[in-house]
Order: sequence, then structure tokens, then C-alpha cells
Amino acid sequence: MLQMQLSLADRGSQASPAEFAVPLSLAKTPLDAYEPVRMEIADLRIALTSGNYNMVRDGATQALNRLVDYLLRHGATVRVFAPTVPNPQVEATGELVSVPSVAIPGRSEYRLPFGLVGPAKQAFEEFAPNIVHVSSPDRASRHAAKWARDHNIPVLASVHTRFETYPQYYHLSFLGPVVEAWLRKLYRKCDALVAPSQGMIDVLRSQRMHTDIGLWSRGVDRTQFRSDRRDLTWRRSLGIGDDDVAIGFLGRLVMEKGLDAFADTVDELKRRKVPYKVLVLGDGPARGWFAERVPDAHFAGYLMGEELGRALASADVFFNPSITETFGNVTLEAMASGLPVVAARATGSTSLVIDGETGRLVTPNDVGAFADAIAAYVSDPALRAAHGHAGEARSQDFSWDAINGTLAETYLRLISAKRKA
Repeated sequence: MLQMQLSLADRGSQASPAEFAVPLSLAKTPLDAYEPVRMEIADLRIALTSGNYNMVRDGATQALNRLVDYLLRHGATVRVFAPTVPNPQVEATGELVSVPSVAIPGRSEYRLPFGLVGPAKQAFEEFAPNIVHVSSPDRASRHAAKWARDHNIPVLASVHTRFETYPQYYHLSFLGPVVEAWLRKLYRKCDALVAPSQGMIDVLRSQRMHTDIGLWSRGVDRTQFRSDRRDLTWRRSLGIGDDDVAIGFLGRLVMEKGLDAFADTVDELKRRKVPYKVLVLGDGPARGWFAERVPDAHFAGYLMGEELGRALASADVFFNPSITETFGNVTLEAMASGLPVVAARATGSTSLVIDGETGRLVTPNDVGAFADAIAAYVSDPALRAAHGHAGEARSQDFSWDAINGTLAETYLRLISAKRKA
């Protein structure tokens, strides 16, 4: 039976874990007339919408699949609604309902949902969630949010990407405010937002997206990413010598990942006659452009699991010039792999990198400053080792279960508030 959470915090107590519920069938009767029953994670029925749940491996797919795994292990019922493809890069966790979609022109690896229509709509309505979680601002998520409002069900939105920054990478900067307004229209109709870093929370507040914005951080798989995965034999197979300093890049090869700043920076290093190698882990539609701009780079391609962990640990410095991430999963993975990080001072890195301790934070697109930071690591092995060790130690603070447990508590809080409103 669906249940409603009643928080002691609303009765003047600070003890938020002690929360109670009554059957919804009795909701019209005064609450105090019934013996309270504690609502648990196992009482949750979560409908999750995503624009990319398992098609392409990225930070969002990792976070969402980890979340669903945690919820299922704790007895919750979850149904995911997302576009699907015949050969996805990620094995989907949980029950996935395919949403009608079309390939995005120029980026066919991603698909644009038509919305919750046909069998997907029927499956959503039959599932009857007691909370809706939208993780992308597309049409399917907007349909899900409207259904929830019409049925007095709370809606949580998680923010995974800074879509408003994308137009500048395609010479369409004038569209930034339009995209921001489009995002605001959805987010203000939700009961709360969550973002993966304090920096991103600050951005959302400055953009007037919502007043209730919480932190849903990210974890790292320390069985996959750790410094002892380093493999000099594997490096040699790519033509990277034991004494070479390899600058690592990990992620989708798309322009919004800062590929232009990366290429300009290594050009500056070459101009300064700083010795280096470039190790690229990943693939994508801009690979041809990137290979032309960084012709000496070693492309390892798209890797997963232990192969990815080995490859990342085999770099020497991690360079992430992107400003579009809301958290920076690849930055955390590099830290766990024992690499010092040079990153743009942006939302994806400021909550992770401690400047001067685990790496360097640089003004976005400041090619000279990026080159200065990398050159210092190239010339000073002791500095590389010290900052890499500090980053690996810091990465141990990021536990997936603790982080996802916090989000589950947010679900319970929103259900309580909605039922008492």
C-alpha cells in the first residue's frame, strides 16, 4: 500500500530520520487519529526519465545506473523511461521502458524522445509512481512532470549537464539565454532540484532555477580506478616511453568538452619546447578534428572496466579544460587513479580539485595558464607524485552508497511535504 511520510521535523523536531506515514486511503482523516507507520526506501515507487540511460557511457549514465542499483538493493520499485538503441554502451540496471525517439542530427549516438506517448505513456500510468525523477529536460521528462503535478505526486529534477553552455561551441552563443529560459520553465515546475556540486548549485541559484536545490554528489569505483593499475608495458605498446610524461584526456570527443582549449594548450607547450605525450581515452564525432589538431596524440579509443582503469592510471597528468560538466566524473576518476589534475576553474572541478594540493585550477580558456600548470608537472616528478597521492586520498571520501542514500532521503522528504500540503 502506498504510504505518506510525516516528518517529525515539521512538528518542531530536528530528528529528520524518524519519519512516519499513514495509508493514503485514510488521508482525509485527521493524522493524529492513527498510529504512525515509518516510511522506508522500500515503500518508494520511482519513475525515472532519462534522455540517455544506457545508450552512451557518460557521467549521467553512470550516476543514474548506480542510483537505481542502490534503490533496488534497498527494496524500492523503480521503472526507467528512456530512449533505447540496439547496441547500447552500458548494460541497463533495472526495468527500462523504451520511449519513442529519433536520432539527433549530427549526433546520432544520442536520441531525442518524442515524449511519453503510446505504450510508454500507458506503462507510466500503470506503474503509478509515488515520486517522479526527471534527469533530462526533454519532452518525455516534461510529460512526466505534468502527469505528476496533475496527480499530486512530487517531482525531483537532477541536473547533469550545463546545456546552456553548449551553443557557444557551435557558434550559436546568442541561444544561451533561450536555452536557460527553456530549462527554467521545467525546473520551476518541479518540487526540488539536485546538482552534483556546490558550484553547480550556486549557478542554478544565480539563474533563478529553483529555491530548493540539494546536493547529489558522485562516487567513484575504487576497484576500477586506483594508482596501482598503472601499466608501463601497456604504455610502451602505444609508443609512450617510461620516462615520457603523458597528458591524459578522458571523455567523449565532442567540442563541448573543451577540445579546442586542449589543442591550443598542447600547441603552446610545443612552442615552449616542453616535452610531453598526449594520451586520449575515448571516442566521438570530433575525433577527426582532434586528431588533426593534435597529430602526435596516442588514441586508445573507447575503453571500459579494467582496461579503462589501467589506461587512466598509465597517464601522468590529467587535463580537463571543459566548463560544461556539473560535476566532473572523469576528474574524480583521474584523482582516484593517482594523477594530478589541471582543470578549468568551473563547476565540474571546483568541488573536487584543491588548487595547489591535488592539482591546479585555471581560469577557463586561459591557454597560457594551462600550459604553465602542465609544464610545472612535466618538469617536477616529485610535485606530480605529491599531488597525485593527495588526489587519490581525497577520492576516498566519495562513496556511492552514502551519496545515493542521501538522495533516497530527499525522495522521502518530498513525498512527505507533498502529502501534507
